[in-house]
Amino acid sequence: MAGILGELAADEFLGTYWQQKAHLFRDALPDYVPPLSANELAGLALQPEVESRLVLEQGEHGPWELRHGPFVEQDFQHLPASGWTLLVQALDLWVPEVAELLDHFDFLPRWRVDDIMASYAVAGGSVGPHYDHYDVFLLQVSGERRWQIGERCDGAQATVAGTDLDILADFKPSDEWLLKPGDMLYLPPRMAHWGVASSECMTFSVGFRAPSVADMLAELAVGVAEQTAATGQAAYYADPPLDPSMAGNHIDAAFIQQVRTQLMAALQDDALLADWFARFMTQPKLPGLEEVTGERRRAHINGRDYENGEPL
Repeated sequence: MAGILGELAADEFLGTYWQQKAHLFRDALPDYVPPLSANELAGLALQPEVESRLVLEQGEHGPWELRHGPFVEQDFQHLPASGWTLLVQALDLWVPEVAELLDHFDFLPRWRVDDIMASYAVAGGSVGPHYDHYDVFLLQVSGERRWQIGERCDGAQATVAGTDLDILADFKPSDEWLLKPGDMLYLPPRMAHWGVASSECMTFSVGFRAPSVADMLAELAVGVAEQTAATGQAAYYADPPLDPSMAGNHIDAAFIQQVRTQLMAALQDDALLADWFARFMTQPKLPGLEEVTGERRRAHINGRDYENGEPL
């Protein structure tokens, strides 16, 4: 029986498509029934612990209006008949039956998963043309949504002014598909895309963690500081060989090379890097709510188990 990748073998998908190009899977999960209704999803968006958003293509304050939850019931009673979307993050943490979907993605490291987001939209609803920095599988679970994809973006693309959303100002589609229940579209990082509900529909987005290099360096610095504080073996800056020509306010290139050498030496500690990376990539999606959601992010490296950012 074919899995969620259909007739495509896992190694072929990983070698040809993963983080490289989009791929449409027809009937990826043809018999899947979403474990919650639109009303139940809206009910979750009323809870203060749940991250939720509303996007209106034509809002009270202009186009592509973004509203943040938690919402109240009256917020949903005054929405227009078309052109809006409700987004609920980390649905897998609040609805265990949704988390079971992750078992279908066993061809990928489990610790790479970020969350499953639900997108409910009425006809014409969308969040506009945009791109993300992470891999995502878009599983259509009810209704129909039309997806268009465009170029791979590099951050230089112009965005629409006057909105909190990063809407691409000049989106040029290259491919287009209508997804029906059970269909799934894979998108690699930074691929421009635009999904518009053809009818009342719900889509589950299985996203994968992609922290920025800047964020990783910042967290690594904290990890190095904590480890050196615990061992008392801190390394300190030291000059390269000096000569009188290096005096004054000018920073000679030798100093830059010296700093690079010292910083790179810190990165050569494989045990430190492994411990930091396991802690970093297993940090909970919703810190402080692990007991409520039952969240357990796990990883294993160098004979050691980690859970929710801590070694066991």
